[in-house]
Amino acid sequence: MPILRSFFIALSHNRALRRFSERSWVGARVSSRFIAGMEIDDALRVAAEVNKQGMSVTLDSLGESVTTEAEARSAAEVYHKLLDAIAARKLDANISMKLTQMGLNLSPALAESIAESVAQHASKTGSFVRIDMEDSSLTQVTIDIVKRLHAKPELRGAIGIVIQAYLYRSKKDIEDLIANGIRVRLCKGAYQEPAEIAFPRKADVDANFIRLANLLLESPVYHGLATHDDAMVAAAKKYAGEHGIDRSRFEFQMLYGIRRDLQRKLVEEGYKVRVYVPFGNDWYPYFMRRLAERPANVLFLAKNFFRF
Repeated sequence: MPILRSFFIALSHNRALRRFSERSWVGARVSSRFIAGMEIDDALRVAAEVNKQGMSVTLDSLGESVTTEAEARSAAEVYHKLLDAIAARKLDANISMKLTQMGLNLSPALAESIAESVAQHASKTGSFVRIDMEDSSLTQVTIDIVKRLHAKPELRGAIGIVIQAYLYRSKKDIEDLIANGIRVRLCKGAYQEPAEIAFPRKADVDANFIRLANLLLESPVYHGLATHDDAMVAAAKKYAGEHGIDRSRFEFQMLYGIRRDLQRKLVEEGYKVRVYVPFGNDWYPYFMRRLAERPANVLFLAKNFFRF
């Protein structure tokens, strides 16, 4: 489905459609399958519900590419509030955030400083912050910032990163991150990348995902495998079983609203599952990337629109 994928990636950059969608009742209705709500309390309520189902949560305040330092610091404040609320409510949850939301495109030093402040807060409250990966132009700077922060003794184990299986470079990156003891969330990748740097065929991305997942499973570090693909899940379960890797040493990660049946099944089988719960007004780019990476979501939404 490369054409459909490209179509939704293109739509994710359409400013006029974004403005309309984020302000209309239709947009709010359609997005509600994948977005917990607009406010912090919405996200915390959903997190508590997911916890009751035996699953952990990572909370993401949606937004990216801020244009001022004030916007970056305001975005960070949401995460500070989340960390306090997670601790106060004793939720089984951590947080995920993008460095562009922390001002990366304005100043890498600003983004690193803000990310360090959030990670310090996470460490003090016994939580964890995952730095989401964005498009390939930001891969190296994101890895560099996470490595520097993780090297600080007080932040070791309190900050992790995301690596995308569709990039050719990812095997080397994962080997380096494992050597540094950094927790990785492995996903396939949801941005449009050129064939010069990324596998263009789904079959090749899938094969690389399995290779990289095996590296993570063998690592002594606790990692997350982010996939809704039955074949990827089966491959990870098979490899872990054949190599005596205990189910407590890794977790499967899935998006809120997607493959709830698979989430429940894995919990019943004794696997650890973490649900990625996004919230906030700036949901449109995230929503379009979910449609791009899994076209089946389009059919699901079409069939269930009037049932929401």
